[in-house]
Amino acid sequence: MVQKLQHNVTIKGTKDGLILLLDDKCSFEKLIEELNDKLTAGSGQLLSGPVISVKVKAGKRYVTAEQEEKLRDVLKQKENLILEHIESEVITKAEAEELRKDAQVVTVSKIVRSGQVLDIQGDLLLIGDVNPGGTVMATGNIYILGSLKGIAHCGTKGNEEAIIAASVMKPSQLRIAQHINRAPDSYPELGNEMEFAYISNEEQQIRIDRISAVHRLRPMLNSLV
Repeated sequence: MVQKLQHNVTIKGTKDGLILLLDDKCSFEKLIEELNDKLTAGSGQLLSGPVISVKVKAGKRYVTAEQEEKLRDVLKQKENLILEHIESEVITKAEAEELRKDAQVVTVSKIVRSGQVLDIQGDLLLIGDVNPGGTVMATGNIYILGSLKGIAHCGTKGNEEAIIAASVMKPSQLRIAQHINRAPDSYPELGNEMEFAYISNEEQQIRIDRISAVHRLRPMLNSLV
């Protein structure tokens, strides 16, 4: 009697390599056993020849470092299979904590003076001024209820959707993600309306507009403004 292979592991070929779809309900030992059987059964087909990139989709299964090593060991029986990436819908507690910190709003009441650096994970709400020579940084947005006359850098982890808002916007330098905008020689005398800096989607440059335009330019902004 021929034993039928189970379907806890599905192997799909793409133009970029192989995708392994792993069932997230069975035991990991069964996955390894079935994967080994399928690789052995397919040895004369696409499992020989040039190097093939392998991506693993684990669904709602968290793959530990030890389990990842076992996957690599099984794939190594075919010298041309290289495990490139494991994708899981489950995150670790540490990753969840990082996401929580990135989403938090940190309120600070102080004056950031020349030579001082205020670096925040998440959104920064500063009640006070940033003097010339002072620097404020945040992985998220920056809101300054005061004068910005120093350096402000938001989206420090690469978030180009982040903004910098200030009651008085006269910075020596603005940075959003990797984009930099240096101060002009002089600022025009405008009204007292709060302003914000953002990256223009069309030009991919930092622009400054009235705060009343923030909902039009950043409709997904879900923090303070």
